[in-house]
Amino acid sequence: MPALLVSLCAVILAAFGATPIAAAQPTTTEGQKPAPNSAQCQNHDRPPPPIDTSEQPKPGEPSPAPLPVPDEPVGGTRMGECGLVQPANAAPQVPDIASASWVIADLDNGDVLAAKDPHARERPASLIKVLLAIVVIRELRLEQVVEGTAEDAAQEGTKVGVGPGGKYTVRQLLFALVMRSGNDAAFALARELGGLKVALAKMNTLAKELGALDTRAATPSGLDGPGMSTSAYDLSLLVRAAMKHKEFAEAVSTKSIDFPGYGTKPGYKVNNDNRLLGKYPGFLGGKTGFTDDARHTYLGTAKQGTRRLSVVLLRGEPTPAPLGDQAAKLLDYGFALAKAKTEPVGQLVDKAPEAQRKHDTANGAPSAEGSSSSSEAAALSPDANRSAFGTFGAPLVALAGVAILISFALWIRRKRARAARAA
Repeated sequence: MPALLVSLCAVILAAFGATPIAAAQPTTTEGQKPAPNSAQCQNHDRPPPPIDTSEQPKPGEPSPAPLPVPDEPVGGTRMGECGLVQPANAAPQVPDIASASWVIADLDNGDVLAAKDPHARERPASLIKVLLAIVVIRELRLEQVVEGTAEDAAQEGTKVGVGPGGKYTVRQLLFALVMRSGNDAAFALARELGGLKVALAKMNTLAKELGALDTRAATPSGLDGPGMSTSAYDLSLLVRAAMKHKEFAEAVSTKSIDFPGYGTKPGYKVNNDNRLLGKYPGFLGGKTGFTDDARHTYLGTAKQGTRRLSVVLLRGEPTPAPLGDQAAKLLDYGFALAKAKTEPVGQLVDKAPEAQRKHDTANGAPSAEGSSSSSEAAALSPDANRSAFGTFGAPLVALAGVAILISFALWIRRKRARAARAA
């Protein structure tokens, strides 16, 4: 009997050891992004604090909460890195650029060739007009006529001369918007889209649709406003989307247009303010921007051989050179990387990443809904979802228990029989 009990105990111990016991500490969900280094990613969820009152909401209105940060960086794992992001063993030396973040990308295949803090939240300034331009091209007819108002003429910042009583086609306003960064043209186009709130809603809906999840337009012109946000990555994918429209590509590459006057003011020429146009080899066009909070912003596109590249610079300073010259250095660097056929560090998406459906562990099918308990279960490793005895250990323990009970019953019966014979 003692030998039998020892053998059964050994079986139980073997069952315990058949499968490792799950770790007491829960594991992270597969692919979960580690928390960013707060010392490096200071603008992980929102732009730097404003230096003026331009972003204060109107009395009675709440301040917009920061946009949610995706669990996985849009465009690939490396797009979530802070600081310089470049291919391994990249031969060309990165130029010295005085901008907080920048991205070099391929306009055709969407490859991100190199970047610096690509998803850092910054302010776009007038680069947000790229988003407005896409909405205008998609929703308005270029030949329709818009009448200027006094409110258009009263807009702050750069203006092209839209005034009350003036008659402008959408095409003229679109070109003035892109070429000369006219805030009055932006306001007139927003009004034609249904008004300021409607235009902003359309812009922000399009940003989400395209996957620009760092972007929220607070004004159609790029003037700072409550909750304004973007990133160099987002603007890179927005300019890629915009350049697919021939109207936008034509606007950024046009050097000058005739623009109507209003009232007693005669018409005049509007000139493109991008200094690289006609200067940098193969330059296709771009956009400039500035506000006190955003600082200097810039985007440029160029073609050399069969490659078309874009560069976006945010929160830059015109030292030791203007941002256009800094962009030219980044374009040179990007074309050198393309010629060397280096591996891309990320990808510009064509649409917002689809929400990942949670896994229903009960029947093995995907589930659109999930409680906190199901989320925690999904976060555990396969071993953690099993019992401490493992997959094969549980049946062994059950058999061992039954054997012990049978053996104990037989032992009692034999003991009673011996007692009866002795009596």
